[in-house]
Amino acid sequence: MRAGVRAILGTAPDIEVVAEAADGRETVDQALRHRPDVCLLDIRMPRLDGLGVAAELARALPATAVVMLTTFSEDEYIAGALGSGAAGFLLKSGDPRELIAGVRAVAEGGSCLSPSVARRVISHLGGGQLGRGAAARARVAELTGREREVLGLVGAGLSNAEIAQRLFLVEGTVKAHVSAILARLGFRNRVQAAILAYEAGLVPAS
Repeated sequence: MRAGVRAILGTAPDIEVVAEAADGRETVDQALRHRPDVCLLDIRMPRLDGLGVAAELARALPATAVVMLTTFSEDEYIAGALGSGAAGFLLKSGDPRELIAGVRAVAEGGSCLSPSVARRVISHLGGGQLGRGAAARARVAELTGREREVLGLVGAGLSNAEIAQRLFLVEGTVKAHVSAILARLGFRNRVQAAILAYEAGLVPAS
């Protein structure tokens, strides 16, 4: 699996694989040594699983974005990974281009969710309750109009730079909006914000 991931990432000229690890504990050690922009984690690993690694990296290396690899049989791990600060979730069986795009997105401060994973996450967290959308809309009502607009684009997976270009703003202003949104909603990362944006119907069609 690691060899396949490395081969895929090796086709992207702007991505450098600085280290590999055979288990979770080694992953933390390598991350502390190399301080990568992105750490790609399998949810299931020996010695320390992906959730444990994500939690440790969130404390020790908050600037390192974490992307989790998952399968549909691991739904119960996804909510836990959200709480651990993961910025993305990708399928092990997904399109290789999706992996490259996801790594790029989180490296630029964005988030990445495979569309099928996003549906599972939203369904899992929503518990199938019809009132979930109404509750989400009530939560975002406290945001300004511009903040709701930014939140919708975060939900679409855009980076700060892409949002700035879309809304004709400077990137620093977008970053300030995103920080304010996360603080006001009590979220730790953009993925949590993206899920709320989906639930509230803020994500633009395309």
